[in-house]
Amino acid sequence: MAFDEQLGNRLRDMLSPLDSVTEKKMFGGLCFLYKGKMVCGVVKDDLVFRIQSPYYESVLTEVHMRPMDFTGKVMKEFIFAAPQAFADEQSLNRLVEYGLQHARSKLTK
Repeated sequence: MAFDEQLGNRLRDMLSPLDSVTEKKMFGGLCFLYKGKMVCGVVKDDLVFRIQSPYYESVLTEVHMRPMDFTGKVMKEFIFAAPQAFADEQSLNRLVEYGLQHARSKLTK
């Protein structure tokens, strides 16, 4: 399945300063993992990112956000963002930061 390679490059550039970031093909797209924990990725033209439960419902109320329902069932702590939600670097950085916070929280368990 094809995915937005330009978005993949933006994510790669954003995450490259961090140690322990790897890439993996998942969900028919490309995902980025921090120390083995998923942060975010690209599925078709959308950004998918992980988010901690306390922020999940609030972020879903924002325009251009929707729950990840890749298999037809909503996946908790995953959100799809349409391209309009991350058109500028500041917006993309904010969403990636949610994913990094989520990944780091899983490392402490």
